[in-house]
Amino acid sequence: MTDLLYKDEAFRIIGLCMEVHRNLGRGFDEVVSKDALQYEFAQAGIAFERERRFDIKYKRIVL
Repeated sequence: MTDLLYKDEAFRIIGLCMEVHRNLGRGFDEVVSKDALQYEFAQAGIAFERERRFDIKYKRIVL
């Protein structure tokens, strides 16, 4: 198995995702989970950008 480049960071982020899932469970709209994850990242001091825009090219168009 290949070693992860940012193993500690990945472990921390996955842990926060699991914390959100443990507290909310299933059945909520995606935006609820995003709000909860934004809260967890802020509490943990993790810098991030939410809803960052990307231009995705598909064949000859931008989606």
